[in-house]
Amino acid sequence: MNVAVDAMGGDHAPQVAVQGAVQAVSELDMDITLVGNRDTVEKELALHLSTGRISICHCEETVRMDEQPLKAVRQKRDASINIAFDLVKKGKVDAVVSAGNSGATLASGVVTLGRLQGIERPAIASVFPSDGGYVVLIDVGANVDCRPIHLFKFGVMAHAFARSCLGMKNPSIGLLSIGQEGTKGNELVRMTRRLFEESPLNFIGNVEGRDIFSGNVEIIVCDGFVGNVALKLSEGMAEAMTRLLKAEFEDSLSGRAALLMGRRSFKSFRRKLNYEEYGGAPLLGINGVGIVCHGGSSASAIKNAVKLAYEYVNNGLLEKMNEQLNQLRINNEQI
Repeated sequence: MNVAVDAMGGDHAPQVAVQGAVQAVSELDMDITLVGNRDTVEKELALHLSTGRISICHCEETVRMDEQPLKAVRQKRDASINIAFDLVKKGKVDAVVSAGNSGATLASGVVTLGRLQGIERPAIASVFPSDGGYVVLIDVGANVDCRPIHLFKFGVMAHAFARSCLGMKNPSIGLLSIGQEGTKGNELVRMTRRLFEESPLNFIGNVEGRDIFSGNVEIIVCDGFVGNVALKLSEGMAEAMTRLLKAEFEDSLSGRAALLMGRRSFKSFRRKLNYEEYGGAPLLGINGVGIVCHGGSSASAIKNAVKLAYEYVNNGLLEKMNEQLNQLRINNEQI
């Protein structure tokens, strides 16, 4: 197993990318290829003791967060994200992890590796904790302007992903809207609902924002604009809840005693709400394994994203997704 990490991507590159890679190889039987400027990455690597299973693939350029993704990917062929996906194409690595420009990660994955059969728009799927285990929210930022068929195929990909990697036998699918009634929502939502209703998927109808953590649905479909707002709102709320709860406990002697006695439970609660524990989000629809991380990811988040890539490759994500998509395609001509 060899995972390429975009060492130049993210708000804190290359420090956290290198630190996360070092942590990952210390915990997993694998190799990591750091893609970035050799001099810069080597200086950071020199600060760590055990780096025997980490190699460097040199590149001169990187895609900045404020650049137009597709234009930058096409013009900067020596950019770190392009080199990383090119290593997958050449069979030198098995997956790519990047905390850089998510649009560029998507564009590079599509341009370099191509799409899965029948998929026009790859999407980013984020996995949330819920009362029932996990819920998959798709799309969370890759596609802000969508047509009904795009949202429908997001659901198809999430279905295949949930069955292949999350152990869900027949995952329930909901369409994110402003009300559960079929008449609620904009034209995009209403037209997409018809496609789901005519499909063999386990579609339960419209769901609302509060259903993301309820455990009542296992897959929630929306366009990337709405999904990204929901994702960032959830992250902010989780951080605020943790701070407020801790402040409330520390405000009194009895609260501090309760916090001391329940510190293990509090730490477990905080971990479940912390997006860094989940590493990153898989980029579904490209002909390879790519993990998109938060731009502000810490070393721990990068490590967990590498673990995620490791698990998906070991689990045969690509092969199983193709198998599931083919099965659904046989039963539905729209796919």
